[in-house]
Amino acid sequence: MPEISRRAFGGLVGGGAVTAVAGTTTAAEAAENAAASPAERPFKARPTSSGERPNILVILGDDLGWADLSSYGAPHIKTPHLDRLARQGVRFTDAYSGSATCSPTRFSLYTGRYPGRTPGGLAEPIADKAQGLDPNHPTLASLLKRAGYATALIGKWHCGWLPDHSPTKSGWDEFFGNFGGVLEYFSKLGQLGTYDLYEGDAEYKDLRYYTTVLTERAVEYVGRDHDRPWLLNLNFTTPHWPWLAEGDEETGAEIEAKIRAAKSRAEVSRALNHYDGGSVEKYTEMVQSLDAAVGEVLAALRRSGQEENTVVVFASDNGGERYSYNWPLSGEKFVLLEGGIRVPTLVRWPARIDGHQVSHEPNFSPDWTATLLEFGGARPDPAYPLDGTSLAGYLLRGEQLPERDLFWRVRANRALRRGDWKYYQDADKTDHLYNLAADAREQADRAPDEPELLAELKAAWEKTAATLLPYPG
Repeated sequence: MPEISRRAFGGLVGGGAVTAVAGTTTAAEAAENAAASPAERPFKARPTSSGERPNILVILGDDLGWADLSSYGAPHIKTPHLDRLARQGVRFTDAYSGSATCSPTRFSLYTGRYPGRTPGGLAEPIADKAQGLDPNHPTLASLLKRAGYATALIGKWHCGWLPDHSPTKSGWDEFFGNFGGVLEYFSKLGQLGTYDLYEGDAEYKDLRYYTTVLTERAVEYVGRDHDRPWLLNLNFTTPHWPWLAEGDEETGAEIEAKIRAAKSRAEVSRALNHYDGGSVEKYTEMVQSLDAAVGEVLAALRRSGQEENTVVVFASDNGGERYSYNWPLSGEKFVLLEGGIRVPTLVRWPARIDGHQVSHEPNFSPDWTATLLEFGGARPDPAYPLDGTSLAGYLLRGEQLPERDLFWRVRANRALRRGDWKYYQDADKTDHLYNLAADAREQADRAPDEPELLAELKAAWEKTAATLLPYPG
């Protein structure tokens, strides 16, 4: 069988062709699906008049791997609602998170800047109350709010704890969710060992399955009679560990008991990490519950009559881990190999963007900050220049994206992508060079063959890194 390049693979995985790659349906079913849903075509903008400013719904999964959706090739996970979202808009094959862990990526999405621009973004991830997003720093929410948007964040914040840090201190009018990076899905006990479900700055008691609780809140928000455009950041914790699905109260109670008996933060972390639990089957159940939750929210949006002029962006905060399906990528959460940072990304805006499309343009979290600000008619703060590039011209007017590098820095790794080439330094400080078009799995190290290119990309990485804050210690 001939080798399939990254771009060819990206075009195959999605639409009706995914069944052939995944091997999960019969030939007759595949033909029926293909007939009902036209095959993906390369992205092409549909230039139209500007019209009204859109509502903006940004949905994040948590630790969702690049190929965990059936529209990205998962052979064992069924995600019909997210697959439908992909068919109705654009599926990006080469989209990346801003970092390899939770809170730095959220910093990059909220600020539009590299995590290393701010002290709180240096934590990988945030683990105590001393760290957080500076309330004085402009955010996607504060800038859109200044432009006349209503703003809300529902779900996982993970950019600091009370009393100093909160979504409501950083531009969101409303907040309902958890401050930390992880919680037990029923008791809501989080990484500090305390209860972590809040409405605004006050505890909110609800011991039902967390994904269900968040879905209900999001359905209520999008269904309101809004008198102005709105931004909703909907941040699920699914499918982040502990490995619990609806109906797993007994296992949740065991984890809760361990948290309550813990005598140190490390013991709390061990309980929540759930190293003695989970399975591929349980993980599949969690991803499918995320898909169902997104389906409920999108159905509510449709019922409200706002679907046509609402931009929906779905992505993950970083790559998957343990039970995630990342094929053909290598690596997972925490590292800057493709499996740690390349994430499923879907965009739908019926009023302005056609469906059944696929894009192979590389992009990452800060680009979406710049893009959504432009969609909403909001201007970045010149005192805090964005590191992201707006995709609005590409998506709406068919403009060519400018040549630029995608840059990542974490304590253990460094990476930079330029075109199809990627410079990567591993934890042993060894430099590598990969051509992602020919080798998405990052197994064929071209560093010995391309020393000049390696030196060029390494120098570009170091030039950008020199503008960032140093890591403490």
